[in-house]
Amino acid sequence: MQQPYEPTGPAPDDGAGRVLVVDDDPTVAEVVAGYLDRAGYRVDRADDGPTALARAAAHRPDLVVLDLMLPGMDGLEVCRRMRERGPVPVIMLTARGDEDDRILGLEVGADDYVTKPFSPRELVLRVESVLRRARPATDRQRPLVAAGLTVDPAARRVTREGAELALTLREFDLLAFFLRHPGRAYSREDLMREVWGWEFGDLSTVTVHIRRLRGKVEDDPARPRLIQTVWGVGYRFEPAGQVV
Repeated sequence: MQQPYEPTGPAPDDGAGRVLVVDDDPTVAEVVAGYLDRAGYRVDRADDGPTALARAAAHRPDLVVLDLMLPGMDGLEVCRRMRERGPVPVIMLTARGDEDDRILGLEVGADDYVTKPFSPRELVLRVESVLRRARPATDRQRPLVAAGLTVDPAARRVTREGAELALTLREFDLLAFFLRHPGRAYSREDLMREVWGWEFGDLSTVTVHIRRLRGKVEDDPARPRLIQTVWGVGYRFEPAGQVV
């Protein structure tokens, strides 16, 4: 964690560049905040859950870098409480190597995770990727409608039969991608590349998000008719809701 970070692109604009770093390790927090600051972000810091929630309430961040292991209130609970106040992208930091812990972070709504020890430069690139996908290109802003679902990319809003759904950043992007490409089967690698923008990574990330998304758009998530599993391949969106 000693190599200086040199930004490779333009600094984020003032309207969408606030990152809240939550970590009780002052060394990690200082290094992460320093790299993000040099990349052009405005950085707030907190070393525990209650302080993080107070900072987020006072100045809503565009993204939160959140340590899983915090004293008192852990990162999972902080993430849940932040989600109750509205959608905000979250990148979870964890020192644990167990896959169940990473999946649990994704289950409560984290959009990405980085395992300690990590490269601060890689973390900055992850932040840039998540924020970039939170602000879709203007040529992909038209509403998408299928199977009783309406996805409005400009408003970042999804309704099902008129009722608004609470989706995380990645769930939204995943659903929008499916609606743009109905009837075609995609592998988990394809989805990771097209939706997450990653050429490699833990494919369980895709599996968890598919399960969460099914729980919000399917009549019976245990017997999905819209987001179908294509055995040996991956997943396919069937707008007619017919098993084929």
